[in-house]
Amino acid sequence: MGSPRKHLVLVGGGHAHMTVMKKLDTFVKRGHQVSVIGPSPHHYYSGMGPGVLSGIYRSQEVRFNIKKMVEDRGGSFVPGTVVRIEPRNRTLLLTSGDEVQYDAISFNVGSHVPVEAPAAEKNVLTVKPIENLLKARQMILDCAKRGEPKVVVVGGGPSGLEISGNVWRLVHDHGAAAQIALLAGHRLLAGFPEKARHLALRSLAARGIEVVEGVHASRFDRGCVLLEDGREYLYDLALLAWGIRPSELFRQSGLPIGEDGGLLVNEHLQSVSYPEVFGGGDCISFESHPLDKVGVHAVRQNPILYHNLLAILEGEKLQRFSPNDTYLLLFNLGDGRAIYWRKDRVWAGRIAFIFKNYLDKKFMRTFQVSGELEEDGSVF
Repeated sequence: MGSPRKHLVLVGGGHAHMTVMKKLDTFVKRGHQVSVIGPSPHHYYSGMGPGVLSGIYRSQEVRFNIKKMVEDRGGSFVPGTVVRIEPRNRTLLLTSGDEVQYDAISFNVGSHVPVEAPAAEKNVLTVKPIENLLKARQMILDCAKRGEPKVVVVGGGPSGLEISGNVWRLVHDHGAAAQIALLAGHRLLAGFPEKARHLALRSLAARGIEVVEGVHASRFDRGCVLLEDGREYLYDLALLAWGIRPSELFRQSGLPIGEDGGLLVNEHLQSVSYPEVFGGGDCISFESHPLDKVGVHAVRQNPILYHNLLAILEGEKLQRFSPNDTYLLLFNLGDGRAIYWRKDRVWAGRIAFIFKNYLDKKFMRTFQVSGELEEDGSVF
């Protein structure tokens, strides 16, 4: 006989849980119950989010139907959001008031763009969740019908770069124009190779996208963002792409966390205090050293989480996750080109975007369920 029937819960259907969900029937065949808790039946792939904004991709091309994936393999999908973890009695509390008990659990709840006052304004959106980019797309197109929309993007990292370029692509492809300003804070692509920064600035300048460096946004007020130096930028839409943070769920629940607030995990992607609690992706803090918030780590954590979650249920040996800090980054510039960066190689061009598009679609095909692209006839 196998091990006693146990309940595995996955919170979030993100990148790090994809292999577990795809092979979920392995758990079921061994007699275990599996539940996946998420706010939506779909999970959007953030790496293709800017392309959804511009219209390069349809929304159904960049999302996974996690509900169907889970249910087709014998698991249960529970719509909802976890608001508290009670690790001592292995219980989750959902926004609905329902409680879910578990024997083993894994979190892949991602990260968020922190907002305070700007969130109250209807024309201020964070670039996460990706569904916000669908709203932004429609808002920009509506404004373009009335004139030349003013769009401000706040954030000097790769996300700010990609969003700015793809806003331009959106209005350009619709025969319109927009005033686009990228408020990049201290410096655009700070911490990246100087060549990548130069290529980004040149690309944006060639399309008339203003880049503001050396100063931060201090206040948003009814369609106007005030900078620290007193300058003001009017906007019809402001898109916030500044630094991301892990979910506050772990801090609020009293679990051990890292300096950034993420669930503190060991080399097995396992909570340092609760051996039945695991996690992956942007929501964790790796105990041995910080991991960059890039999707490649979540993808590489897939097989480790799959093995270790099955192992913890069946009393088998856990595998170690050994992060490789060498990885490829590709930035979608929104004009059919991309910036390629790996180690000391940095270049830009159409081939780089073709390569990014190939890799992204290959990843999507690996985990999308059959018929996903034909789910509906609409583009958005």
